[in-house]
Amino acid sequence: MQEKRRIAIVGAGIAGMALALLVRKQGHQVVLYERAQAPAAMGAGVTLWPNALFVLDQMGLTQQIVQAGGLPDALCQYDHQGTEISALSIKQLNKLSGYSTVTILRRDLIRLLADALTALGGVIRFNTSVSHEEIDGLRKEYDLVVGADGRMNSAVRQYLYPQHVQPVYQGVVNVIGISKAEPGTLNNSICDFRRPGERFGIVPVKNNFCFWAGAWRSVIEKNRPGKSFYHELNQRFSSWAEPVRSVLKTADTDAIQGIFVHDLDTLPYWHKDNVVLIGDAAHASLPTSGQGACQALEDAWHLSELISKYDEPSFLLSTFYQRRITKATAAQHSGRQLAQQLFFEHNKIPSESAALPLKELSRLWMQGLAL
Repeated sequence: MQEKRRIAIVGAGIAGMALALLVRKQGHQVVLYERAQAPAAMGAGVTLWPNALFVLDQMGLTQQIVQAGGLPDALCQYDHQGTEISALSIKQLNKLSGYSTVTILRRDLIRLLADALTALGGVIRFNTSVSHEEIDGLRKEYDLVVGADGRMNSAVRQYLYPQHVQPVYQGVVNVIGISKAEPGTLNNSICDFRRPGERFGIVPVKNNFCFWAGAWRSVIEKNRPGKSFYHELNQRFSSWAEPVRSVLKTADTDAIQGIFVHDLDTLPYWHKDNVVLIGDAAHASLPTSGQGACQALEDAWHLSELISKYDEPSFLLSTFYQRRITKATAAQHSGRQLAQQLFFEHNKIPSESAALPLKELSRLWMQGLAL
C-alpha cells in the first residue's frame, strides 16, 4: 500500500485506542471520536494473556505495561470455602506462548494507550457523540470508518444493521471493583472461587492492589447504585474464604459497578463499503470467556496489518472478517458455555481440570499471530 489514509474511529476504548496507535505508527491520519469527556475506562481491570501481549509488543508498549501491571504465576480455582480444585501454571503457559501474561487496572491500560497515541500525533475528540445517522457522512469524509463503540449502543453497528441488532442479556450480574488488600492477604495467583450459581474472582495486580468480580443470577435492575450492590456482595459472600472477605472489606466503594452482562450472537458480517466493526461492537463475549480485551487487541493488529497491504476497502474488510470470525466466535461460545455451567447448571461446579492441555491452549490463543 502506498497512499496514506484518513481513518475515523468511533470509540476510544481498548480496541479503538489500539487500532489508532497501530495505524498512526504506519503514518496514517487518524481521528477518534469518543462520547465521554475523558478516556473510556469502564471496568475494573483486565488480564492480558499472551495473545494480547503479542499485540502490545508490536506497539512497543511491553515494558510500560509490565511496569504498570502484575505478573501472575497461576490461575487457581477453589470452592467457596477456599479448598483448591485445580490450578493452571501461567508461567508455563507464558513459556509455551513466548509472551507474558499481565494483569492491569483498566484505567492504567487506557492511560498508556492514550499517552502513546498522543505522542504520535493521534487526535482524540472527547465529548463527541456520533449517531448512526452521521456514519454516512463520516464514510464520505474518511477513507475508512471503524466502529469500536462497544457492545451495548454501537452507532456503527446500528448503521450496518438498521434493524438494530440487540445485545443478548445472559441473566447474570457481574459486580466489579478494586481493592488495596491488607499485606499478606493475596498470593500471586488469579483466584477463582465458586459454588453453584455464584462466583467470586480476585486478580492481583501490584502493590497489594487487585481487581475483583462477584457474579450471580439476576434480573436487570436499571440505575441500581453501586453501594446497593456492595451491600448485596457482603450478604452473599460473607461466609466465603478469607481472601474474598478481605477484598470486600478494603474495597473502594465509590468504584463498584454492577454490570448486567450481555453478549452478541454471531454476526454474519462486520462491514459494508468502507465501514467496519471491531472489538465488542462486532463480537462481544461474556466475562467468562476471559478474552474480551485480548480479542479486541487482536482485531486491532489484524486490521492494521491488512490496511498496510491492501487499498481496496471491500477486499480489505472481507479479508479481515474471514481472518477473525472463527477465533472471535470461539471466545463468545466458550464464555456462554462456562456461564451456563456456573450459574444455571447446579449439579456440579465446573472445573478447569478438564480444560485443554497447556500446549493446546497456547496454540489456540496464539493462532494467527505471526509476523
